[in-house]
Amino acid sequence: MQLAEKLNITDRAISKWENGKGMPDSSIMLDLCKELKISVNELLSGEMIDMKNYDENAEKNLLEMVKQKEENDKRLLHAEILIGILGLLPFFISLIIIEAVKMEEWLASVITLTSIIPFLIATPFMLKIEQIAGYYECKECGEKYVPTYKSVFWSRHIGRTRYMKCPKCNKRTWAKKVMSK
Repeated sequence: MQLAEKLNITDRAISKWENGKGMPDSSIMLDLCKELKISVNELLSGEMIDMKNYDENAEKNLLEMVKQKEENDKRLLHAEILIGILGLLPFFISLIIIEAVKMEEWLASVITLTSIIPFLIATPFMLKIEQIAGYYECKECGEKYVPTYKSVFWSRHIGRTRYMKCPKCNKRTWAKKVMSK
């Protein structure tokens, strides 16, 4: 409870860390390490690290974090597809209903236009996922980068390949989505 008070968090959050059900938020890791008088590497390892093994453990922790980011990015991209399908589902259902049931044209138009709203709401979320999950690789110079939301929004695309300007070489190319840097 004393540690929770010093870090301005709940004691339940600390209990989750102790039981291996969660990790500290990156924004408080340095303060937590300072309070516990340990390094971030020791925090991530879950054990005190001897100086002769320090570099080895640091590398292992970094590789584990990269692997975890790649797995999370893959999950996000799968979620993006699911969000898109769920956003379009009402539209396709409305088309089936309009074909199956006799109704006036104005009513069919209202139903169709209304059924597009979920997809319009889902689109900004899908674009944000597309922006932050993984990297885009410039075809020209090989630079891997995370583009701005604006550039993802306005770029032409075919699947997960987008026509964007590379921040390194400043050339417009078809940058392909990749998971690792």
